[in-house]
Amino acid sequence: MTPSGRYGRAVARACDIGVALVVLAAAQYYGGDYDLLLGGLMALSLLARRRFPATVMAVVLALGVAQFVLYDLPDLPLASAPASYDVAVLFAMMSVVHHSRTTWMPYLAGAVVLLATATGTVGVPALGIEPFAEPESLLIFWGLTLTVWLTAFALHTRRLYAESQAARARHAEREQEQRVRLAAARERAEIARELHDVVAHSLAVMILQADGAGAVLRKSPDMAESALKTIAATGRDAIDDMHRIVRVLREGNRDSADGGPPRRLVTLDEIQVVAERARAAGLTVDVSVEVGEGRLSPAEEMTAFRIVQECLTNVLRHAGAGAGVDIRLHEEQGTLLIDVVDDGAGALVGRGAGGRSGGNGLVGMRERVELAGGAFEAGPRLGSGWHVRASIPTRTK
Repeated sequence: MTPSGRYGRAVARACDIGVALVVLAAAQYYGGDYDLLLGGLMALSLLARRRFPATVMAVVLALGVAQFVLYDLPDLPLASAPASYDVAVLFAMMSVVHHSRTTWMPYLAGAVVLLATATGTVGVPALGIEPFAEPESLLIFWGLTLTVWLTAFALHTRRLYAESQAARARHAEREQEQRVRLAAARERAEIARELHDVVAHSLAVMILQADGAGAVLRKSPDMAESALKTIAATGRDAIDDMHRIVRVLREGNRDSADGGPPRRLVTLDEIQVVAERARAAGLTVDVSVEVGEGRLSPAEEMTAFRIVQECLTNVLRHAGAGAGVDIRLHEEQGTLLIDVVDDGAGALVGRGAGGRSGGNGLVGMRERVELAGGAFEAGPRLGSGWHVRASIPTRTK
């Protein structure tokens, strides 16, 4: 168990104080003049073993050397050696192994302690330290040191694993948040394209029909009546589409299998419907659809329909009545090719192109095609008119 937060810090501080008290209590059992001082300094340094493990180990080892030097004084030993409070060396080594952030420090700490215990069998003549351990005792010291080192290394490995798991969880959470934001952005872009397609096309048709009905109302009531019917039909379709979009905003994109109302599917057959309304608005529209039945997915049919619809909307807005439009859709080697060309009603490119050089319509068509993995091209024709070409890879059902 690894406590965290304020409780974890309190437990860690209590453990540090407990370790220091153990070393200090062990030093009180010895009667040397400097045993209590050396043990107290070792205990005090262990309080900082989590933040400065390498420094604490160096201080404890230096105090241990001083302890043995004072023990081997020729006149009177001023400290006891070895002593039970030397367990501070093992605590310091364990802190280095467990809390060190470098890969080589745990091995260096273990090697230093093993070397220090090995000197007990030969002594350090340069410092006046005589041998204090038999070879048999050295095996006990080394066994204890290795046991402590392996325990600390296991804890160190577990801590690194826990930190890596926590980092991975945080990374996964950030990725999930990013995916949610991207999905929301894509949904907003899709709704914006749908709104533009519905409103722009429907209003363009209705405005032209209304103008035409007003112009022929007295001279040809039958033509005015036909225009009004087209306006009503276009308005009803626009309202249905707006209701669907608003329902998506309120409830999410549910289908009938989830208990929600069925979504209206747009097929290539509806290209004839919008073409007929464009003809009623005064355009000359020639449509050719050479795509086998069932060769396109619903998303591909929706994309193709929206592109044609937007092209007709642009012709109505910028070229007006009297323009001719040629629409060609055909499948070639697993690719749906869409080609829409208009003559601009005879207007020169310089006059007609300016209105179509930008805007949400071309941006929306390009986004739809790119989302489907296709290519999009649009621009003015030589002389007059405009052309739109799109290629969309198909996924045969």
